Amino acid sequence: MSFKIKAEKREVFGKNASRRLRREGMMPAIFYGAQNVNIPLTLNKKDIFMILKSDTGENTVFQISFDSEIKDAMIKELQRNPVTDEILHADFIHIAMDKAIRVSVPVAAVGEAVGVKTEGGFVDFINREVEVECFPKDIPEHIEIDISNLHLRQSFKVEDLVLQEGIQVISDPETILVLVEVPAKEEEIAVAKEEEEEIISEGEEPEIIKKEKEEVEEEAEEEKEEPELIKKEKGEKKEKKEE
Repeated sequence: MSFKIKAEKREVFGKNASRRLRREGMMPAIFYGAQNVNIPLTLNKKDIFMILKSDTGENTVFQISFDSEIKDAMIKELQRNPVTDEILHADFIHIAMDKAIRVSVPVAAVGEAVGVKTEGGFVDFINREVEVECFPKDIPEHIEIDISNLHLRQSFKVEDLVLQEGIQVISDPETILVLVEVPAKEEEIAVAKEEEEEIISEGEEPEIIKKEKEEVEEEAEEEKEEPELIKKEKGEKKEKKEE
């Protein structure tokens, strides 16, 4: 689907002017053209929302017209209100359709991992985007990765990607995209069990068991040996009987 949006050159600047534009449903923007030519623009907010809701989102290549000119463009950056997340300003960049560009493309997992289906694990997305280089017309909506064959503790890396001709991966091949993890509780129990077995195999008693044994042994010794005060009292009673 091809998007075309209409903009106008902006003549008035400043915070107050930008606020007035936003109240009217418009938005300030800058178009970064060739040869470092930057053009301030005004456009309808709805046009930005239309682009963002498309399948390719911020990677959408669209046409923008102003002053009888029509340019191929992409969103370079969106400035948002940190509290409300409202889009405050847009930066566009001119795109040459015959030149390759670098973009970040989202990753989508397909299939159910063996490690999840039969081994009790869960899928953990480590990285949800991959940086690629290609011509604007070849930018994919997303990159599918089949995780069906992943067992516990196995991962899907960038180097495992199979992409269509014309798309070159820029991200580090060793970057992990998806990992099939072991549930934390089971892993902790397994580690604890291994540590306990190592201690027992080495003939060393855990510290808590040692402490309990020492306490029991001390109590036993105390029962065998009567306190000095009791011994004294018993001796005094014996002397009185003899008198």
